[in-house]
Amino acid sequence: MSAFLHQRPLYSPSLESHDLSPRSRQNHQKTAAAAILSRGPALLLVLVSLLIIVGVVFPYGQSTNSVISFGPRSSESKWRSYTLSDAAAYVAKNNTLIVCAVSEAYLTFLNNWLISIARQKHHDKVLVIAEDYATLYKVNERWPGHAVLVPPALEAAAAHKFGSQGFFNFTARRPRHLLQIVELGYNVMYNDVDMVWLADPFPYLEGEHDVYFMDDMAYVKPLNHSHGLPPPGKKGRPYICSCLIYLRPTSGAKLLMKKWIDELQEQPWSRAKKANDQPAFNWALNKTAGQVDVYLLPQNAFPTGGLYFRNKTWARETKGMHVIIHNNYIIGFEKKTQRFRDYGLWLVDEHASESPLGRLE
Repeated sequence: MSAFLHQRPLYSPSLESHDLSPRSRQNHQKTAAAAILSRGPALLLVLVSLLIIVGVVFPYGQSTNSVISFGPRSSESKWRSYTLSDAAAYVAKNNTLIVCAVSEAYLTFLNNWLISIARQKHHDKVLVIAEDYATLYKVNERWPGHAVLVPPALEAAAAHKFGSQGFFNFTARRPRHLLQIVELGYNVMYNDVDMVWLADPFPYLEGEHDVYFMDDMAYVKPLNHSHGLPPPGKKGRPYICSCLIYLRPTSGAKLLMKKWIDELQEQPWSRAKKANDQPAFNWALNKTAGQVDVYLLPQNAFPTGGLYFRNKTWARETKGMHVIIHNNYIIGFEKKTQRFRDYGLWLVDEHASESPLGRLE
C-alpha cells in the first residue's frame, strides 16, 4: 500500500461538510484541491520513475534462453546472435547431434525427413543449420532453438540448381560446420534432407571409429562386404557419398574435415569444372587413408538411391533390412518428390502433424 494512502486527512475530522456554510464549503474544497495539486509534480515524478524502472528492468528478467514471449523483432534479433556453440549445447542429447544444412527451398524436404526421424524418437537431437534467415526464423518460430545460422547467410535461391556455383557455395560450407561441432566435443551425424529413415541407424554405428559413411555406388555388394574404405575408382578416388557422415570428436575426424576443406579450396567451382563437395570429400578420404579410422556402413541398410530405386530385385530381396534411403541419382525437386510418393516415402502430405514443425504453408 502506498504512503499516499496513509497521509493525514486534508480536513479537520471535527468539521463535517454539512456544518459549513456554502461559502465556507466552497473555500474548503478549493483548499483541498490546491493541496492535492501541490503534490502533483512529486506524484508525477514517482509514476514516471516507476515506468522507467519497469521498462528497463523487466525485459532482462526474462530467461535468456526463451524468446517465446518477445515480439517478432526481438525474437529475430535473438536468433541472429544465436551461435553454433549455443545451439549445440541446447540441442545435444547424450553428447550427440543430428545435423542438416537447409535453405528455404528445401523446407518441405526438411519436414519430410523430420517426420521419419521423429518416428525413430531421435528428433529431439536434430539441429538445422539454416543457410538463410528465412529458414532460421521459420524453424525457430515453430521449434525454438533447433535452427542456427553460421554467417554469412547465403542467397536462398542460389543453391537450388545442382552443379551451379550457388550449389557449390552451399555444400562447400558443410565440412566447416562439422569441424566446428567435433571441435566442440560432440558426436555428429550429418544427413542430406532428401533422405528418409525407416529404422534407427545408431545401432549400426559399431565400434569406436573416427568416421562412418555409405557407398555411392549402385552395384550390388555381398551382405558381408568389407567395412573398410573401398578402393579408388577410375578417377583415382573412391565413390563415398557425402550425404551421410557420422563423426566422433577424435583427432582422426578433425584431420579428415580439415583435409576436406583443403581439397575444396584446391578444386573451386568454375564454369568449365562444375565442382561440388563430394569429389573433394573422396579425395580427402583417399589422402588420409591409414591416418583416419573409417567404417563403411552396410549396403543393405544404407543403399544409394541408384540401387534402392532402380534395382527392384535387390530391393525386394533385402526388404526389411533398409535403414536410411537416399533419394539421389535423380535431379530436381519435383522429380524427387514424385519418386518419394511412388514409393510411399513422401510423408508430409498426410503426416505433417508428426513433425516438430507441423504443416508448413
